[in-house]
Amino acid sequence: MSKNLVIVESPAKWKTIEKFLWPDYKVIASMWHIRDLPSKNLWIDIDNNFTPSYEITQEKKKTVDNLIKLAKSSKEVWLATDEDREWENIAWHLCYALDLDPKTTKRITFHEITKEAITQAIKNPRNINLDLVDAGQARRLLDRLCWFKISPVLWKKVKKWLSAWRVQSVAVKLIVEKEREIQDFKPVESFKVNALLSYEKSILKTTLVKIDGKNKNFKSKEDVLKYFHTLYQNLSNLKESKDKKWNIELTIKDSIDFELQDILTKDWKKSPGAPFTTSTLQQEASRKFWFGVKQTMWVAQKLYEWVDLWDWERVWLITYMRTDSVNLSDNALWQAWEYIKKTFWDNYLKIRKYKTKSRWAQEAHEAIRPTYLNRTPEGLSSYLDPQALKLYTLIWKRTLASQMEDAKIETTVFDFAPTHKKNESYIASWEVVKFDWFMKLYIEWTDEENDEENNNLLPDIKINSILPSKEIQALQNFSKPPARYTESSLVKKLEWEWIWRPSTYAPTISTIMDRWYVEKFEKKYLIPTEIAFIVNDFLEKYFTKMMDYHFTSSIELEFDEISHWKLQFQDMLKNFWDKTLKKDLENAWENAEKVVQKVGKTCPKCNNDLIYKYSKTWKFIWCSSYPECDYIENLEEENDKLQALRDKYEWKPCPDGIEGTIVVKTWRFGPFLASSEYPKVKWIWKIVSDKDEILNEILKEKWLLIDEESGEELVVKNSKRWQFLAAKNYPEVKIAKNIPKSVWDELNLRLTNKV
Repeated sequence: MSKNLVIVESPAKWKTIEKFLWPDYKVIASMWHIRDLPSKNLWIDIDNNFTPSYEITQEKKKTVDNLIKLAKSSKEVWLATDEDREWENIAWHLCYALDLDPKTTKRITFHEITKEAITQAIKNPRNINLDLVDAGQARRLLDRLCWFKISPVLWKKVKKWLSAWRVQSVAVKLIVEKEREIQDFKPVESFKVNALLSYEKSILKTTLVKIDGKNKNFKSKEDVLKYFHTLYQNLSNLKESKDKKWNIELTIKDSIDFELQDILTKDWKKSPGAPFTTSTLQQEASRKFWFGVKQTMWVAQKLYEWVDLWDWERVWLITYMRTDSVNLSDNALWQAWEYIKKTFWDNYLKIRKYKTKSRWAQEAHEAIRPTYLNRTPEGLSSYLDPQALKLYTLIWKRTLASQMEDAKIETTVFDFAPTHKKNESYIASWEVVKFDWFMKLYIEWTDEENDEENNNLLPDIKINSILPSKEIQALQNFSKPPARYTESSLVKKLEWEWIWRPSTYAPTISTIMDRWYVEKFEKKYLIPTEIAFIVNDFLEKYFTKMMDYHFTSSIELEFDEISHWKLQFQDMLKNFWDKTLKKDLENAWENAEKVVQKVGKTCPKCNNDLIYKYSKTWKFIWCSSYPECDYIENLEEENDKLQALRDKYEWKPCPDGIEGTIVVKTWRFGPFLASSEYPKVKWIWKIVSDKDEILNEILKEKWLLIDEESGEELVVKNSKRWQFLAAKNYPEVKIAKNIPKSVWDELNLRLTNKV
């Protein structure tokens, strides 16, 4: 009984931490959660003050047995799980599993895995924060109550195996409401009048903005023609055409003179963004790389736990990636000061200390930053995979840019007027970066797209100069509907509404997509499925309070009150159950009618109404008297899809001499291929998507389906996160490689052309 035992949650950490603490400490991983509520049934005793019944999960029993042996043979046990509610609960569960006293067991935390941070944590241990544990328990039990109590209502009243959650259902509500805004949107017509002025050998584009000092808007073609009559006596040269979007273009090429009446110049500063928090990293990675939030967190976790087995100094590339703080430590500020002074001029430096605006930010945490800023992306390019290098570069640049001087930008506006109509104002504007400062390193992107055309170079024109017009044009525009949410803009909206913590946005978005409430359109836009509208409307009607944004955010404040000793978690749960959930459940069970979508025609077998039904991936029609009547039919569009598949695959022989010909069959997850002798012949095959077919074509063309070294035939394999090339009997034959970027570029091009 000589060594101290340090328990971390992640297996990727323990070797490096043990190297820092050896020989007095042994480090082991709990492999994350070891105890939880059993998966079946509620396991919360509502009548006994909401007492939960936890158990060690089946897959962790061996791990726990090993931990118990090590704990008994160690002088002292230290719990070193990450610092937030979830990981504090892991430490607390470890105490109960290992028979340790939560009030005396030493607890250490750190926000970066460096020798300095680890040794400093060992010098300053604390006990488990039981109030933080209670806050974590409150969230877990509250979500469990909602899920186990509301989901059966949906099964009975809407459709079997649907699920409802306290926060995910609110996220679906946001997406449904946005889609309804788009459906109800009515475009408004307008025209923009431009004058193309000749200056030396170039064309200067100006836009009419004011007449008599008032903003001028043209609402119709007739308004434009009336205005053109004030410029020209004769409109015989007026031409009307259509642009690529089939909008009207009115042009007149008769020249009139314009005079430069004024030049307005204004200087302004653009400040760098604060260092990354969890949500801002998710948003920026989505905007710049189209990373999903789940993908961003997965790559960030790799950077946080990254180990170079050949160089123990090049480890743990970033600080903890679940944080809502923009604070940087003094050590980080010193590193930034040193790097910027060495790499740029002195006047690029401006040390800043940011303050977090979030109402529940934990300032003891740090922003997401590189552990050592002298580890440049260039120096790590040969060690990191492309995704990890992209994200590390983003974090590295954002951290350094936050400590650099504001950019100085000059805006210049030229104000022209027709010489015979001095009361009108046509403007052309330019922005010139006078001093780039932080923008030399990093430019932040936004969710908004800017389609405006800009004049390229600022011309040297004097006031009162006369420029002739080459043509006057009026372009028809229609207002655009609100943009659908992307993962980035949804995270921003959730944060704006104070709905849940930023570290939970990734699992929230993943869950609503995995449950088929939301799909991705054009690889980025989130659109609700048909069942999402039905479930959302039902929950809005019968569980109104739970679906309210303000109520959801107020629950988060109650969790904070629990973690700050102001509220008992059992009291909070009792209040929620008695005043909200219990009453809503009683009302829904008693008064909600079963949601039925009638087709509008009767069953040909029994003459009862036909209704729409939903499986996980498709919609169909069946008899309302099922199971007494088993009539079922596909929708017309589903029949068209099936017929197209039959035309493509059926009556061809099965591969490899299998008996029978190919037929298309369907089940609850969609169509599949089978032998005509099925089920006697057990051959079935997944139908390949158009995308996968084109991908295979490209790989064949580029001779990438044969491994050059071994001559082994390669096929496309699917992991949870991506596709890759591997041997047919992988992993027995350990040949695997990434699909080159050039292949994905070619695939996107062909898919675009096909559409």
